[in-house]
Parts: sequence; structure tokens; C-alpha cells
Amino acid sequence: MSGPASWIHRTRELTFTPPLNPENLYGHLVATAVPGVEEWHDGAYRRTLALAGGPGIVVLPPPSGTVVTAVLHLADPADEDEAAGLARRILDLDADPAAFDAVLRGDEVMAPLVDAAPGRRVPGNPDPDEFAVRAVLGQQVSTAAARTHAARLVRGHGTPLPGPAPGGSSLTHIFPSAHQLTALTDDELGMPASRKRTLHGLVAALADGTVDLHADLATARRELGALRGIGPWTVDSVAMRALGDPDAFLPADLGVRVAARSLGLPERDRDLVARAEAWRPYRAYATQYLWSALDHAVNTMPG
Repeated sequence: MSGPASWIHRTRELTFTPPLNPENLYGHLVATAVPGVEEWHDGAYRRTLALAGGPGIVVLPPPSGTVVTAVLHLADPADEDEAAGLARRILDLDADPAAFDAVLRGDEVMAPLVDAAPGRRVPGNPDPDEFAVRAVLGQQVSTAAARTHAARLVRGHGTPLPGPAPGGSSLTHIFPSAHQLTALTDDELGMPASRKRTLHGLVAALADGTVDLHADLATARRELGALRGIGPWTVDSVAMRALGDPDAFLPADLGVRVAARSLGLPERDRDLVARAEAWRPYRAYATQYLWSALDHAVNTMPG
């Protein structure tokens, strides 16, 4: 295939149960977007996908009513259902806001946050392997630095799209697979030696199947957490954003700690975990509401 004429275009209406707050959802996806793989363009979040029949691009504008009208650009029309399913995962459209908001409203600290902007979803990722790599790249660095590291991997090892992305987009690559990233050298990684070791170990484990993030949640968590350099923050980040765990929690996250301080919640990990028992089994959604207390781009609707 070559050139944009090779793309096959499909439109799918993705329904969801309201409310859905788009600000943190689209804000987070775009603030952490990997150049070449993700972007905000022409009023929509766009990203490339590795699908069974070839590359794809999903275009996700903000919702209208109870529908997100997704545009799917496909190399193989047989991939339409897979692409639509991944789009639902990215936007957490299968969540039940009545359930998690009701639990969180039962907490005196959470209730005002929920009432101010109900229906916050967990911004998802279509590929657990990709997100695990990105989580390691993001350990103890800023959002901008993590994006820079990831963009370098994409340029060096990602799969180029078969032709220009439709609509004047800047998308150029599929995020590299674990197998592709086994070719990484230390010279390509501008990070401390310990994190280089962690990344190489993760990539090798994903490539040889030692860690299977497509297994059941408990197995995926256990295998990932057994790797050297992978701590609870990384495991829970992957569980929250890529494995669909509604109860994943990040007490050691800097943003969570800052929010906790501003809201009068305990800052020490152990104490915050104990306080968060009231938010089970929806601590991943509680995290989204905690982050809403921050002055950060992840809370701002793009454009």
C-alpha cells in the first residue's frame, strides 16, 4: 500500500451511559500524547493502532449527547470491529458512572469533586505492552520528558504508516512492539542506567512471554510486578490505564499527593491507602477526581 488512497474509511457511533466529563478524558490523552502516534487535530483526538489486518487510525471527537462519532481509517475493512472496540477502551465508554459516582459521593471529600464534574472516565490505552513501556519511560520524570523519550522510540523503532495520514494529520507511526524494541541500545536512551535496565528487562519479558499483559488481571499484575525496577506505581498505572482495573490506585503519584494535601487528606502512602478504603472498588475513578484538584493540562479540554 502507498498513499492516502489506500485507507478505507468507516464511521461508527459509539454510545455510552451518561454523564461523561470530556475535560479530563481528552485533556489527559492529549497532554500525554506521543508525537507521531497521537495528536489533537481538527477538533478530535487521533491515534494510530496496530490491528490484526494492518495499521489503523481512530479519530475521536468529543461526545455529542450520548454518542461519540468515531471515524476509523483502516488498511483492512475486517478490522472495523476491533478498531471500534479499542476506541471504546481509550475513552472508557463501557464504564457505569452511576455506580462509581454513587460510591464516591458517599465520601465527604470526594462528594464536592464529583458534584462539580460528574462522570470522569479513566483515559485508556489500546495496547497494554505499549503503556507498560510508556509507564517506565515516565518514572520520576515530567510529562514532557516522558513524551520526548517515547517519541524517540517511535522514530527509531516504530512501524511507519503506509502513507500520509488522512486529513493533514501529523501521525506517522505505529508505536513499536516489544519485539521491535528488543533492538534498543543504551545510546538511544537518555535516562539513568537503572531505568535503562528496567526498560530492557521489561521489553525482553514482554517479547518472550515472561510477562503476559493480555492474561487475566491478577496474573498480569503479578508478572509485571516481579520484574526488577517495576514498583507499585508502574503496576497500578498499567492496571488503571491499560488493563481496565477500576480499583487501581496510585498513592505514591506526585499529583495524587499534591491533591491529597490540598484536600486535607493524608499524604503518607500508608495513611492514604487506608483512607482510600472508602472508595473501593472504584479507586481508579477516585484518582481521576483527585487529579481534578490540580492546575494541570490533564484537566483542560484541548483547543
